[in-house]
Amino acid sequence: MSTESDDKPGSAEVTAFELVGGEARVRELVDRFYDLMDLEPQFAGLRALHPPSLEGSRDKLFWFLCGWLGGPNHFIERFGHPRLRARHMPFEIGVSERDQWMRCMALAMQDLGLSEDLQLRLMQAFFQTADWMRNVAR
Repeated sequence: MSTESDDKPGSAEVTAFELVGGEARVRELVDRFYDLMDLEPQFAGLRALHPPSLEGSRDKLFWFLCGWLGGPNHFIERFGHPRLRARHMPFEIGVSERDQWMRCMALAMQDLGLSEDLQLRLMQAFFQTADWMRNVAR
């Protein structure tokens, strides 16, 4: 996920990781995502798919998103290829879970004050991945 910088012809590509604000901001995004999932009743179905403690989930999503957004490949360094679909296969993920994940991430990005353009860009990319993760028809 990168884009050509519009302000200077021939300038280097700017990654989504940089646009979000680097590791500290990705960590904030992940923490807000999981805080919302843990606190808001509208995300109860999504929360039920996670272990009682969200610490490991927070770290794994942070490590994954850093690399997915174009930053350091922390997840790959620790676990190898993400194999997202295979890693999520034990969990029933349908339209409801996908939509809860998407809504929770949208709220987290809004709460962090990411630009509307960046939010739209990320939501389109997140949707492609989240929809691909579905493994039940409901």
